[in-house]
Amino acid sequence: MVQALGEFQVDHHEEKPNFKQVITETYELAEECMQTNYYGVKSVTKALLPLLQLSDSPRIVNVSSAMGKLKFISNEKALEMLSDGNRLTEERVDECVDMFFKDFKEDLFETKGWPSYLPAYTISKVCLNAFTRILAREYPTFRINCVSPGWVKTDICFNSGVLTTVEGAERVVNLSLLPDNGPSGLYFTNREVTPF
Repeated sequence: MVQALGEFQVDHHEEKPNFKQVITETYELAEECMQTNYYGVKSVTKALLPLLQLSDSPRIVNVSSAMGKLKFISNEKALEMLSDGNRLTEERVDECVDMFFKDFKEDLFETKGWPSYLPAYTISKVCLNAFTRILAREYPTFRINCVSPGWVKTDICFNSGVLTTVEGAERVVNLSLLPDNGPSGLYFTNREVTPF
């Protein structure tokens, strides 16, 4: 667990640990996070697209996070690049990732307007949401959406979540069962469309 999450600080109180107190994102962990949450999903999705195109009712549901909202970014250039769904391209998203890592490496991510709390995790989910929008535009016959399953009781949050794993999974599955004329290119939280 320490390798996966970073540096832990020991707190001798009986309270549950504050996530911000126990995790530190190093550059290496930030890269791993981005590889998993954005580049990994992108690679697997692209590999599966030919199979999905054979389906009469193709669906893609990307599991995002409440942290993956644009409101957590104040970097003006990144917001400009990621906000307009009609102008989004993979190249623009990847350029945003490169900007983030340049600033992260130079320890400027906070002063340049990147999130200070779980910055790589947040940016990886924002980029995943952008990729979802791009795919939905490029594959209009698919139903492609992203979802924040909610604060689910899992190991990653020290089982402090309020939803069971079944409840979190239901939110993902519901989107995979949308009708053929259902929404696409949207971001869902609590079973409702929410702004990116």
